[in-house]
Amino acid sequence: MEIIYQTHIDREIESLIERIHPPSRVCIDNDSCSDCTVVKIDSANRHGILLEMVQVLAELDLIISKSYISSDGGWLMDAFHVTDQFGHKLTDKGLVHYIQQALCEARSSKGISSDIELRSCNELPGSKVSVSASNFAIELTTRDQPGLFVDISTALLGLGFNVSSATAWTHNERAACIIYVEDANKLGPIHDAESLAHLQDELQNVVKAQDGEEEKKRVRLRLRSLAAGCDHTERRLHQMMYADGDYERSGACQSEKENGHEGIEVSVCRYAEKGYWVVNVRSRDRPKLLFDTVCVLTDMQYEVFHAAVSSNTSMADQEYFVRRKGSLVLENESEREKLALCLIAALERRVSHGLKVEIRTENRIGLLSKVTRVIRENGLSIAKVEIGVEGETAIGSFYLTNCSGEDVNPNIQELLRIQTGGSVIANYISPYSVPKPMLSSCSRSSMHESKSSSQVRPKLSFGSMLWSQLECLTNNFRPLK
Repeated sequence: MEIIYQTHIDREIESLIERIHPPSRVCIDNDSCSDCTVVKIDSANRHGILLEMVQVLAELDLIISKSYISSDGGWLMDAFHVTDQFGHKLTDKGLVHYIQQALCEARSSKGISSDIELRSCNELPGSKVSVSASNFAIELTTRDQPGLFVDISTALLGLGFNVSSATAWTHNERAACIIYVEDANKLGPIHDAESLAHLQDELQNVVKAQDGEEEKKRVRLRLRSLAAGCDHTERRLHQMMYADGDYERSGACQSEKENGHEGIEVSVCRYAEKGYWVVNVRSRDRPKLLFDTVCVLTDMQYEVFHAAVSSNTSMADQEYFVRRKGSLVLENESEREKLALCLIAALERRVSHGLKVEIRTENRIGLLSKVTRVIRENGLSIAKVEIGVEGETAIGSFYLTNCSGEDVNPNIQELLRIQTGGSVIANYISPYSVPKPMLSSCSRSSMHESKSSSQVRPKLSFGSMLWSQLECLTNNFRPLK
């Protein structure tokens, strides 16, 4: 009798909770628009939930052409007009099911951390890139300069650590990188605390040797259970560069940027009647533009009450009505200027230029050290890098620039092919332009087996991995709750 009574009470409590915070409603509509899929979301609102919703779509490399957001009254209503990378609607039932489940789970999560600490996540379904929960990630922010990555990779190799994956951005003469390391002898998790302490000291010395005592303090080493290939890495890079103040140098050329010199225009105005800042951003359209914008708003503790986003040909317009979290008072002029500079910085970080070199080869210890050494010996700098492992294959993308300001010598492609023994694809990239393809370069020993793979550019995002394995994933979905 007591058990029946207790069960009845539990059900009443659950019913009450659902009335206060009902479950998210996710509708994926392929009928309303002829050229895109409309993803509609209704959910109880909380700080960070908009970013989680946008991140789910960004992880799948979906293109968001329009978005309408409203969250007044403690309830969030979003509508996203999306297509896949080829401009097609989302018709695969397995993918639609996954999006519905992921968006519902995002609503019930505890939220994205906006401070210096990281939120852990499990390895994503469909990802071949695996990182043990016992692996370590090095987080480093420092001054960008030639040879930084080769010095770091060489120091790691000398201490018996192998780089399993890494992502790095550079912006405004600052660099931020997240490097996952494992025991080079066992190719597995690191358990020796003494070795880790020595590793941190050595990395601090590398930075000190290049930039002095002050920069030495920026090295951080922390335990991570975040799976490589998960877009939380990009989320974390935004946080690191914001905390490092990379936006501060944007002030020197803000007038040029507002005049469209960098393809970005930002205005922040008061809407005193409602207590909002009205933020307008006009920029070149590109993938993950909305994700990058919402990241900085969340990090700066702004709540988005209304928003409209649209893209027209190559340009995108974003308008946000925002307030500081927990405040109805509009901040002062300096805060308005800081918000504008941070938005410009967030949109610039992902934009790369120079020679993009994509490498696919057999994974082995010390590979990153060899690649970065060849790059430095040819007078080149790394503007952006993303490397990882798929099975027994190492794949990576390097954006290279010439320290002298001249074009990168295309011979670097052949030099890297010789050093890695794999396939190498190179493209010239200028901001917001279509890449100019060059011939791929493959090792003679693997020429036959690389003919097909050399034409597929290696990409480490979760979206590309999910698309490639969607057939397998559909058998493993859990039913929606």
